[in-house]
Amino acid sequence: MTASTSALVLAACGVVDGIGGSDSSAAPKKGNDVTVGLLLPDKETARFEKFDYPLIKKRVSALTNNKGKVLYANAGASASKQSDQMATMVADKVDVILVDAVDAKAIAPAIQKAKDAAIPVIAYDRLAQGPIDAYVSHDNELVGEVQGRAIVGALGDKAASSKIVMMNGSVADPNTARFKEGALSQLEGRVVIAKQYDTREWLPEVASANMKQAIQSIGLSNIAAVYSANDGMAGAVIDAMRGAGATKIPPVTGQDANLDAVQRIVSGEQYMTVYKSFLLEADNAAEMAVAKVQGRSIAFDALTPDSVDSPTQKAIPSQLVKVVALTKDNIKDTVIQDGVYTVKQICTSKYESDCAAIGLE
Repeated sequence: MTASTSALVLAACGVVDGIGGSDSSAAPKKGNDVTVGLLLPDKETARFEKFDYPLIKKRVSALTNNKGKVLYANAGASASKQSDQMATMVADKVDVILVDAVDAKAIAPAIQKAKDAAIPVIAYDRLAQGPIDAYVSHDNELVGEVQGRAIVGALGDKAASSKIVMMNGSVADPNTARFKEGALSQLEGRVVIAKQYDTREWLPEVASANMKQAIQSIGLSNIAAVYSANDGMAGAVIDAMRGAGATKIPPVTGQDANLDAVQRIVSGEQYMTVYKSFLLEADNAAEMAVAKVQGRSIAFDALTPDSVDSPTQKAIPSQLVKVVALTKDNIKDTVIQDGVYTVKQICTSKYESDCAAIGLE
């Protein structure tokens, strides 16, 4: 994998190097002995443990001449556990915390305690409430727009009379509302939204139960497409339809470009997923964390060109990474080109003929 675009730009400007540059108004607060606390929300979403954590760890090490370290904890989808994990990191006096909140509101008191202990907190992937110092994620409303647009495009001339099911994410995740808002901007008035569900903790088993209820209510043959907010739920939705007797799966969306989702796209079971560059998001989060601790305000400001509001805070310095709709047509140009997966990993014996059919070999 290559370094992130922002890292390259900053390096060219002379504000990122092995130790980290400094601006003219302040000396770095610390050297390279940086400890970054990383709190990720769950293990159901494959990307967190497989990509985000190792990428952040690698980048922190590279930015600190191998002297910096990452203290990692996964909440296993428990908001209370994550609050306890943050409290432990505050007690351990880490230098900065990156938190991907299980519940954006529930984590706020723990963030306040970190603030009281003079530990900066950067919200990662999901916009946490409380006094955060910065936010790095993707354009989450655009994610929903891309998904919604894909469904309308797949249905074509039949869209206006087509019934779809919306399988939204967890209401505790602030991104869910943005995904939904973006999707509805493309779907409302263009399709018939027959059923809509919020999925507790993004759990595939909850999505499966909801899909079974939708099938019973609407009728399997009457479901023209399913908006699934992420890949884990997409897999559950597809399995539920298979279990109900579907021989052909209608268009189903996803998000995160999980390996099994990319394979389902190759085989035609899943219509698309939203590919969000884990590398750019993780690298930029690591760079923001290190720059914040080392007092490099020029580098930090360059990494946060955007601004977002949370329910508790206005004008949060942010970086929103672009997203891409991944379909059969651009697998080579996205996850393979970026080194996320190899052709060999995608095209196992089960998918060999499907891969050959789309020129993926």
